[in-house]
Amino acid sequence: MSTPSFVFPDAELVGVTVLRTALEAGVTVGTEWPPGLEDAVKAGVVSVTRGGGGTVQRGVIEDVTLDIDVLAADKGQAHDLVQLVRAHLTAARGTTVDGTQIYSAEDVSLIWLPFQPDAETDPIPRYVLVMQLRLRARPAS
Repeated sequence: MSTPSFVFPDAELVGVTVLRTALEAGVTVGTEWPPGLEDAVKAGVVSVTRGGGGTVQRGVIEDVTLDIDVLAADKGQAHDLVQLVRAHLTAARGTTVDGTQIYSAEDVSLIWLPFQPDAETDPIPRYVLVMQLRLRARPAS
């Protein structure tokens, strides 16, 4: 008798899916900063990347840390956008996204960290939000 195998979900895709669904259409949401970043920040940019994490229940549940860069045209807009990101991910607790159950979504940290692409440009307003999601793996098909 074989042991069932489980596949952990792509946590970045889970975060991006939640945020693309919830945020205004003009906001760029992805896993990398878009080309033409200086133009994209006018409407806002949200970049979700996986940080650390590990299994909680072997092969079934994992805690995943997401590092979320939020960039905008000015600090006020960046602040408002990062608070929306935080609220939407927190509200995703108890939901299922593309077959992945989100058991919890908790803040780890939120810092102000302007980004300066090079010496000739002004810093771009940026917050970095770190959140931890507890996700359930899906049985392998």
